[in-house]
Amino acid sequence: MDTWSEDNAPLPSTEEGAGRICPVCKGAGFVHPALDSGKADFSRVVPCRCSKGELRKKKTEYLEKYSNLGSLSQLTFGNLSPKGKGANAASQERFAQVCQAAKAFADSPQGWLVFLGPSGSGKTHLACAIASHRLKLGEPAFYITAADLLDHLRSAFSPASDTTYDELFEQVKNVPLLVLDDLTLGSATAWAKEKLEQLLHHRFNIKLATVLTTDVPMERIDERLRGHLADNEFCQVWTIEQKLPSEPQGSLELELLRNMTFDNFDHKRTELPLEQRQNLHEAFRLAVEFARSPEGWLIFHGVNGCGKTHLAAAIANYQRAQGKPVLFVVVPELLDHLRSTFSPDSKISYDEFFEKLKETPLLILDDFGEQSATPWAQEKLYHLINYRYNARLPMVVTTCLSLEEIEPRISSRMVDPRINLVFNITAPDYRGNVKSTRQAKRY
Repeated sequence: MDTWSEDNAPLPSTEEGAGRICPVCKGAGFVHPALDSGKADFSRVVPCRCSKGELRKKKTEYLEKYSNLGSLSQLTFGNLSPKGKGANAASQERFAQVCQAAKAFADSPQGWLVFLGPSGSGKTHLACAIASHRLKLGEPAFYITAADLLDHLRSAFSPASDTTYDELFEQVKNVPLLVLDDLTLGSATAWAKEKLEQLLHHRFNIKLATVLTTDVPMERIDERLRGHLADNEFCQVWTIEQKLPSEPQGSLELELLRNMTFDNFDHKRTELPLEQRQNLHEAFRLAVEFARSPEGWLIFHGVNGCGKTHLAAAIANYQRAQGKPVLFVVVPELLDHLRSTFSPDSKISYDEFFEKLKETPLLILDDFGEQSATPWAQEKLYHLINYRYNARLPMVVTTCLSLEEIEPRISSRMVDPRINLVFNITAPDYRGNVKSTRQAKRY
């Protein structure tokens, strides 16, 4: 095997033709590095430059899957309002300071960064933006809500679980950067409280970078956790004191989704085979037709990045431009908000908000299936979908799941041809067809 050095390793030239064997590694993908003397160091192998791009791609895909962000990967610093949603200058200035602290932490995560504030204040967006930034830098980060973590730990006791309890807990305890969202210990069971305390105590003792978000005021935080947070040299605690609307504004409040229209949707995708281009064009036509006259349900199925969220947001933006009411929600965020309405501090009751979801003239459910499949979540979604099915209220659903993977009570209503149209978008993830994801527009 040939030697390789950073300075002089050639790549296959264009004259050699695409797909030819690399003259450096002879197709192996790895080479022996060169010593200072110029001789090969046969004790080690390193990636050849011809394989570095593929290795980077595989690493990125692995980190994205490992991060557990899912649809929340769209929450970045790029689409975060630097002054938040505060109505006065003081709260806007405060949020700007919090945002700068989050960006500094994302560049170099050290210690703990804690966001305190009411539901909808921007805590989750800040936390996910930090995780997304680390992924762009090629560094690992793991995101999970406290409720989902406990659900996973409980399910790990099942004999059918693919992951053992110890394996999962060790992963969360020792990941280089943990983002633990929506933390609360006050109303937790003794078992749940013990597990969360054990996790946080471990990470505090060995000084692992951690981002925490909670809507619990500092004075009501569990005494042991409050003791950790009092360490000013290791912990940064930021309180977001914004006065926000009592109802969620919906994901369309994100600038990224507000800008998704039919005019800027690329339904031609000239790099795709003819059959996939025709399929994407048909999806575009169906979305435009539905936007002009919403009737029944339009369900888009496809892989992440195929364009289904863009089309759903374009329908919502078209309806809003006509002055018509529409509610666009990302399903995991919807369930988080429903849980928060049980809080004594919530300014809107669960029943009030759930009734609005059930009866809104047009409801768009994005990323259906990305939610944690707890019995509670399944039951709430079934009640919502069953009501709108019986009332024949228009709805748009986007999902990565096949109908066979969706709970039968729900999928049986989705396949009813009397009111539903299920369309499978066969176009691949657009991100795999661009040279630079930083320059690519988001779908």
